[in-house]
Amino acid sequence: MTFLARIFRFLFWLLVISWSVSLLRRAFGSLLQNAGSGSRQPGDASGSAQTAKTARRLVRDPVCGMHVDESLSIPMREGDEVLHFCSMACRDAYVVSSKKFAAHG
Repeated sequence: MTFLARIFRFLFWLLVISWSVSLLRRAFGSLLQNAGSGSRQPGDASGSAQTAKTARRLVRDPVCGMHVDESLSIPMREGDEVLHFCSMACRDAYVVSSKKFAAHG
């Protein structure tokens, strides 16, 4: 196979893959948008007011630094402070590291 044929073949597959990703993103984006809107009509003004009322507070996971919705986070009380974690694995990692710190310190 010549060098130019390989380049054209590569560009062809790159075009096909990028087109496929774009198509999938559009399809799943519209599905997620429709699922998120529920029974609300597109021209409904109360929907935007309702979204403003349900704005949630984001908290930061001290282990991985990810921001998580406070209602979805895994809280843990340490003294008078409440820590929020994105997963049980991050919470366990924090507990293990704090035990190591307490043992050495």
